[in-house]
Amino acid sequence: MDMLMFQLKKSSATPIYKQLYTEIKQAIISGKISVETKLPSKRKLAEFLDISQTTVELAYGQLVAEGFIESRPRKGYYAQAVEELAYLDLPQEEPVIPEKIDYQFDFNPAQIDTPSFPFSTWRKLAKEVIDESNGEFLLAGHPQGDDMLRQEIARYLFQSRGVVCQANQIIIGSGTEQLMPLLIRLLNKNLIFGFENPGYALTHSIFSHHDRQSLPIPIDEEGINVGELEASPVDVAYVTPSHQFPTGSVLSATRRAQLLNWATAKSDRYIIEDDYDSEFRYTSRPIPALQSMDLSGRVIYISTFSKSLMPSLRIAYMVLPKTLLLEYNKTFLHYSSSVPRLDQQIVAQFMKEGHFSRHLNRMRKLYKKKLECLTAALALFSPAVKISGEQAGMHVVLTVQTPFSEKQLIERAKMTGIRVFGLHSYDVEKSESPSPRIVIGFGGLSEQQIEEGIHKLMASWEISKTKSSSSD
Repeated sequence: MDMLMFQLKKSSATPIYKQLYTEIKQAIISGKISVETKLPSKRKLAEFLDISQTTVELAYGQLVAEGFIESRPRKGYYAQAVEELAYLDLPQEEPVIPEKIDYQFDFNPAQIDTPSFPFSTWRKLAKEVIDESNGEFLLAGHPQGDDMLRQEIARYLFQSRGVVCQANQIIIGSGTEQLMPLLIRLLNKNLIFGFENPGYALTHSIFSHHDRQSLPIPIDEEGINVGELEASPVDVAYVTPSHQFPTGSVLSATRRAQLLNWATAKSDRYIIEDDYDSEFRYTSRPIPALQSMDLSGRVIYISTFSKSLMPSLRIAYMVLPKTLLLEYNKTFLHYSSSVPRLDQQIVAQFMKEGHFSRHLNRMRKLYKKKLECLTAALALFSPAVKISGEQAGMHVVLTVQTPFSEKQLIERAKMTGIRVFGLHSYDVEKSESPSPRIVIGFGGLSEQQIEEGIHKLMASWEISKTKSSSSD
């Protein structure tokens, strides 16, 4: 066939691959591209339209997935008969097809440094647990989790976070997304939940999925806006005070006191403290958990081993105030722990023998070096790029002075083989920001990859080094 003539607007907020996908789809539906017509190769179409081959690949991939075109091995892509696609006659939203892209540089804030994991130690402990003399671990075990693991977690939390609790207050679960529904069901169904905005997207959906009313509460550089919280009808506030996700702000001492006072003002108010990456603080000693300041049993503490050990472990834990513990044991009397006992016992031994604290010390130093590498690379592009949230955790936020929108910056990065995340995507109200803000995770990349990735990212955004840095 003749080369496809499409008008693609590179200045549009709609990604180029989606524009191309839409144009080809409409051409097939309207009959401009007839059945069994062979489409141009990805390389030829990319050259003709002056776009990247990856862009064409994404568009073709989505068209194949939806059945508009067919990929034939060693032959190419062919248009499919529209009349066979009955769903086209139905008014519906365009399906969202997950993109599978092999990024060269993935700045995902959820990634960890996998080469530094102590595999040999873990393997040794696993062999010790899997032994005929330890046949007891084949049985179901305690519904709240193995006692030894809960004892170790209680000891660790007191030493590192100032959390005061007993092992019987700890509930082990397979991730925050498994513990939160238990907690929601435990609390009165008429309570209204408040969550940080922008914030952790999973939490927003958990409340709605369980038919609980929830409201976004804005945050600023000092964390959640307690004044806005006080003015709202919220009864239970979900917060990430040690290192807010995704902005990286730390809840100030004044706000902490205000938040605790807010919780004690009414008998059915609670605070859910998600302490997801508190182990990694670089500018000073870790700030004690909010729970350590709670004298009224209003803080429900949640954390996980996803950042400190590995996301695939699927072990999180929740510390219930004693006032809720009795109700929990009544409500979930017949529940079993959702975490395999093998994994629980390995982690318990890993902590008991001191491997966990040594591993955290090593990783804290490693991530600090990566952060220093990242900030040094970004400093070359100041003041066009400003960094915030670098005091702790494994991600920072960039505020970018650019004519491009946040969406365009993400798309430009993607076309260069770089994955970054827009702060806007974590905002349920999608409020406009004067400057685009981009979330950059650094845990899963080496220092060399960080440096090279940042330079390629800035090139894709058309941001040059400052004069002072380029002359160094």
